[in-house]
Amino acid sequence: MPRRVDHAERRTEIAEALVRVAGRRGLHAVGMRDVAAEAGVSLRLVQYYFETKEKLLLFGLEHLTGKFGERLSARMRAAGDAPGPRATVEALLTTALPTDEESRTFHHLYTSYAVLAVTDRTLAAQPFIRNPDAAEGAVTDILRQAQAAGLLQPGVDAQLAAAGLLAMSAGLGTSILVGQRTPESAAAVLDDHLNRVFRTVDTDG
Repeated sequence: MPRRVDHAERRTEIAEALVRVAGRRGLHAVGMRDVAAEAGVSLRLVQYYFETKEKLLLFGLEHLTGKFGERLSARMRAAGDAPGPRATVEALLTTALPTDEESRTFHHLYTSYAVLAVTDRTLAAQPFIRNPDAAEGAVTDILRQAQAAGLLQPGVDAQLAAAGLLAMSAGLGTSILVGQRTPESAAAVLDDHLNRVFRTVDTDG
């Protein structure tokens, strides 16, 4: 009796092949035939699961985002049972920095997709562009809760601070990717700006 095909697993395998090829050659240079060869399957099979290249790219990006979520969860677990709002925001921002092969690929492809969407109407129509809004909303909520608890510096606007921190993290990630600065330098910049948002906790009292 033939083995039952796990369609979710097959789609994931194709997405991982896309990530590998795009990580080597760049997202703009990847075609469905390249992905099929990398995955060791036929072009027709890739087209069966993803009718267009745009749908394949979007699914690949969603796959990367899921991996990012797993890394973030691991970092949060390492921070302890009840990390405070600053530790939570810091974990989210630093997880996004390209400090190893997986995070470098994530940042590279995530940024490439955004740039391609500027000139490609089909890509621009995909729901990917809403994801940054979701991240901004989540960080804003954390900052507002921290503000209610008296943990933010006076005069901080939670939504503006969230947008600025996320934009800074993205920019620092690109500067690491192109060799402008080290991950340690980028982390120091983030820490400095978090100090401008959060009050310093007195651990002696």
